Amino acid sequence: MSDEVIAYLQGERDAILDRLKALIRIPSVSTDPAFGPHMDSARAFLVDRLQAAGFADARLLAGEHQPAVYASWMGAPGKPTLIVYGHYDVQPADPVELWRTPPFEPTEVEGRLYARGASDVKGSTMIAVETVAAFLAVHGSLPVNVKLFLEGEEECGSPSLRGIVERNREALMADALLSADGGWASTEVPTVGVGGRGITGLEISLRTASKDGHSGRYGGAARNALREMAALLASIHDDTGRFLVAGFGADAKPVTNAVRASAAALPFDEAEWYAQFGGVPWGDPAYTVRERTTVRPTIEINGMWGGYQGAGTKTVLPAEAHAKITMRLSPGMDPGRAQAALRAHLVAQVAPGVQLELTPEAGGTPANSLDEDHPMLRAALGVLERVHGQRAYPSRAGGTIPITAIFKEMLGMDSMTFGLAMPDEDVHAPNEFWRLSSFEAGLKTWPMLLTELGKLTPADFVRG
Repeated sequence: MSDEVIAYLQGERDAILDRLKALIRIPSVSTDPAFGPHMDSARAFLVDRLQAAGFADARLLAGEHQPAVYASWMGAPGKPTLIVYGHYDVQPADPVELWRTPPFEPTEVEGRLYARGASDVKGSTMIAVETVAAFLAVHGSLPVNVKLFLEGEEECGSPSLRGIVERNREALMADALLSADGGWASTEVPTVGVGGRGITGLEISLRTASKDGHSGRYGGAARNALREMAALLASIHDDTGRFLVAGFGADAKPVTNAVRASAAALPFDEAEWYAQFGGVPWGDPAYTVRERTTVRPTIEINGMWGGYQGAGTKTVLPAEAHAKITMRLSPGMDPGRAQAALRAHLVAQVAPGVQLELTPEAGGTPANSLDEDHPMLRAALGVLERVHGQRAYPSRAGGTIPITAIFKEMLGMDSMTFGLAMPDEDVHAPNEFWRLSSFEAGLKTWPMLLTELGKLTPADFVRG
């Protein structure tokens, strides 16, 4: 069933690429309200495309902030029903001055498509959309029932997602979620995503005086807010990277020998990995780099500020300092318990007389996992091995796709990521790009995967 669809997609290759570029040109930055009109434009673009493809019910599912785009085709009785997921929002392009090409003008350079959102995740999202459209164009049907769910807030933590699910439970019921978000864990071997870490966070503010002071008058005799913040944050880890926060990760599932073997199975060159971003090794020496970045939790300082930051010198003793922290959560960890452990540590460690204010991030997302014997995974690995001619591997991601955990919690639904991004494509950074070879491969792998999943029954998705 997929051969004709693949041929059709390859014949439409240039038109599909043009539609992808048109979507990329829309700066759909969800975190900044100034981009609201562009978010509207991205939604309208997708609804129009789905309606043109034959999805008569293509519409918006309202959220507290950004709506999701939804469409369904339910013409395969007895076949599995899949949520096909992607997102249309992107990260800000800042700092724009570091881009070598305009961030929202997709530019082809030596087999790469440079633009914000090309890799994360408009490229893979459009491959999924165009694949289901091609099945309808060629066969008038799909091998599985499909409910497309294209989110508009993945890049800002999915704050509306729980409300959207709560109001649309019946429309969103399915046997599993197949995500176009995510991607390969390696540029050398194909991988399929079987889970990711959870996330939560908080913001810290502290005050050491009622106002900034002259460093010559007060320095050496009064606490400096930035120094206190630095000491407080340094108390979270020891010098090797082990946690010093009591109770943090106590509810995590153990890193068993089976988990370690699975992490080690994927070919991984640590020196090359560090060289990709010029990083300096650090972290709990009891675990490998792969384990630290996929199955172990983290507490990371994402920003710290206070005092004078302008040009030249200002001899000031800062009265206040601020920091932002996120925690990646390994399987089993509860976001609320992780926050509580860190809050208790910071309160205990802050110096006497220093005023501390902790603002928790709303919500939080637990980690998500797919059993490595799941028939959906076996089908995906088989497709990649046939297309790429080499072994494919299941792989956990270090990042977080909130919908996978939320759909598991609220709808009891397993998830698998089948994205087409590569780990070196500078997502969230200047000069993000997407390999056109991944675009070409997606025109084959997505039709083949849907065909293989159509050979399963809904009972195959029920896990004991």
